[in-house]
Amino acid sequence: MKLTISRSKNAASLYVAKTVYENGFRTSKIVEKLGTEKAIREKLGGADPYEWAENYIAELNRKEKEETRESIVKYSPVKRIPKGSQKIYNGGYLFLQKIFHSLAIHKICQEISERHKFTFNLESILSRLIYTRIIYPSSKAAACRLSDRFLEPKDFELCHIYRALGVIAAESDFIQSELYKNSLKVSNRNTGVLYYDCTNFFFEIEQGEGVKQYGYSKEHKPNPIVGMGFFMDGDGMPLAYSIYEGNKNEQTTLRPLEQNILSDFKLSRFVVCTDAGLSSTDNRKFNNKAGRSFITTQSVKKLKEYQEDWALSPTGWSCPEKPVTIEGKKVAPKKPILYDISKLDESEDQNYTFYKERWINEDGLEQRLIVTYSLKYRNYQRKIRAGQVERAQKLINTNTTKIKKANANDFKRFISKTSVTSDGEAAEKEIYGIDAELIAGEEKYDGFYGVCTNLEDDVREIIKVNHRRWEIEECFRIMKSEFKARPAYLSRDDRIKAHFATCFMALMLYRQLEKKLGDKYTCHSIIECLRDFNFYKVEGEGYIPGYIRTDLTDELHDVFDFRTDNEIVNLRQMKKIFKETKK
Repeated sequence: MKLTISRSKNAASLYVAKTVYENGFRTSKIVEKLGTEKAIREKLGGADPYEWAENYIAELNRKEKEETRESIVKYSPVKRIPKGSQKIYNGGYLFLQKIFHSLAIHKICQEISERHKFTFNLESILSRLIYTRIIYPSSKAAACRLSDRFLEPKDFELCHIYRALGVIAAESDFIQSELYKNSLKVSNRNTGVLYYDCTNFFFEIEQGEGVKQYGYSKEHKPNPIVGMGFFMDGDGMPLAYSIYEGNKNEQTTLRPLEQNILSDFKLSRFVVCTDAGLSSTDNRKFNNKAGRSFITTQSVKKLKEYQEDWALSPTGWSCPEKPVTIEGKKVAPKKPILYDISKLDESEDQNYTFYKERWINEDGLEQRLIVTYSLKYRNYQRKIRAGQVERAQKLINTNTTKIKKANANDFKRFISKTSVTSDGEAAEKEIYGIDAELIAGEEKYDGFYGVCTNLEDDVREIIKVNHRRWEIEECFRIMKSEFKARPAYLSRDDRIKAHFATCFMALMLYRQLEKKLGDKYTCHSIIECLRDFNFYKVEGEGYIPGYIRTDLTDELHDVFDFRTDNEIVNLRQMKKIFKETKK
């Protein structure tokens, strides 16, 4: 900053001026008006106003160097803002940027760039695709446009994004492998247990082609879909994924991706945990050798008749956690006790899980069948069914024209239709009612849950591992709901694969962020906070926070070890933050 003097016939006015850059041009900006020479002299009691001004400015420069100078900003109520000027910028991506660099994704991009010899900045493009997928989920064209909202300017155009997508797709296996290796340097990975599941994503098109094919949509959409097989580690962190045609049987997708993990990730001993839809005999046999094991859900309804009779029998159930009463005191049992679940107390036994187990041989595979029973789970299932029956009865009472063929989980499955009389004669009209026999048939399985495994570990540990499968469902929910990964509007297979590669990496960054913050905040609140983490730019001065300071913003700053919640973040401070997030 320097002293600037404006002279007229009758007076000389003193100003503090500063050189700034606006839109790439160097210009001088008035920071503060000190007053006229006469007024300052009178205020100082006759002292030299120019000497005072020079000393005052020297002190401002010293404070600015120490980053403690107060900013004085003046705005005119009659001066119009320049057309096309931007004042609001998002800084929430800075926390993601620090994770991006801690996972060394920029180094992965450098290695890929050296192999392909293209000229665009892959790191810049990939990072912005990831940040916008989390903060501003949208199309690739919109992501290019929305990148201008971030504090740091982008250095690419939309054409570069589409060219980069082909490279990302071709290098997706390499990216996954390197991302896993780099993540080991950031935190420990629990690869002793791997969870696998599949989902699919729909497209707003009519014609299936390439990887987009008609198949069973898990969201019941009548559109072509693409399938995703997904591995998660024992701590809920994404591990690997694969994309396959929408009409492909998902049971066949586990082994190829698992073989990639065995070769590229150098993992060999682990337990694969899946749901019943992926637990084919071939998949179980594949994970019954070379130090690998499996835990998979088993439908009690699909057991052989003698196995189902054993599973539903009320006697022979264990519950080591349930205390016994001796001389009026509740103590842990000294020896195993077998319970009859038909005699359980509705209030006293509500929070206990009972189990029974046996070894079975199916198609030459020895495996352990574990069946659990819980009053809480039984009551939950009955509550859900009661609501469905209520909806079915309401539909019968109000509008039978909406009754159509129902799937296995649709509430309309409880509606029965009678088209003949009791004598077998044709009825004049169709009679609808609630199928009590179907309800009774479903109720007998309430509270029961089956698991098959080749492990000989404690039953309680196996049950605990299996219960964490909900986290992989949460990963799918985040991608579909928060990241808006579908519907996808891309047409070329390589760009579709690249789209899901960026979704996978976005999930990895988000999970790392979530892990740093603990379990105190919901996914929606974290992403909403990043989206609202805005700053107002004051030319030549810095950035004024435009977000609401909360416990979450405080914790973000504490965890990532930089602060943006002062009344203004000057330009020098913000440059330091940019460098800090890229270490």
